Amino acid sequence: MSAEPRINDRIRVPEVRLVGPSGEQVGIVPLAKALELAQEYDLDLVEVAATARPPVCKLMDYGKFKYESAMKAREARKNQAHTVIKEMKLRPKIDPHDYDTKKGHVVRFLKQGDKVKITIMFRGREQSRPELGFRLLQRLASDVEDLGFIESNPKQDGRNMIMVLGPHKKKTEAMAEAREAQAARKAERQGTTDAPSGDDTAEAPAEAVEAPAETPSEA
Repeated sequence: MSAEPRINDRIRVPEVRLVGPSGEQVGIVPLAKALELAQEYDLDLVEVAATARPPVCKLMDYGKFKYESAMKAREARKNQAHTVIKEMKLRPKIDPHDYDTKKGHVVRFLKQGDKVKITIMFRGREQSRPELGFRLLQRLASDVEDLGFIESNPKQDGRNMIMVLGPHKKKTEAMAEAREAQAARKAERQGTTDAPSGDDTAEAPAEAVEAPAETPSEA
C-alpha cells in the first residue's frame, strides 16, 4: 500500500472533519463542501487521519508540504550520528614506537566519538602468557582514560584477547566540534587571504614617482 495520503478527488467519503489552512477547526462538513473550499483557497484537500471517523482532512499546499518534509528528512539524515566500532590489533610484545602509533589511532577514533575494539593477537608460546596481553590492554586503557572508558573488559577469545573502549564524548558532540573547527580554519584562511599587503601599499606611490620619462630616439 502507498504511504502517500489521499488528496482532493481521491478522497472517497461522504463527509470529513476539516482543518483550515492555519490549523483552525472548521468542523464536520460534506466532502463536496471541503473540495469547494480547497478551490476557493487555491489549496489541496489532504487526508491527514484516514482512520478517524469521519476522516480528518486539512487544506494545504501539498506540493510545498512534500518539499519541506523531504528537506527536513534530508537534514535529519545528514545530522544523524552512527556509532562506528573501529578495530586496532596489537601484539603482546609490541615495541614502543609501534605502541605509540597504535595508541595515536585509538586516540583519534575516540575523539571522533567512535568505539574501539582492541585485539591482542597471541602466537605460538605467547598463548601461555595471557597476562602479557591483559597488562597491555590495561596500559592502553589507562593512557586514553581522558577520552574513553572500558566498555567491555578484556576477555580471551581463542588465540586473541579482546577489549572494547567506549568514547566519553557522544558522536553528535564530536561531529559538531569537528564542524566548528573546520569553520574556524576556513575563516582563518580567508582572513589571511583578504588581508592587504603592507609592502605593496608602501611601494605603489614610489613606482609612480620613479617612472622615467620617455626619451626620444635618435634619428
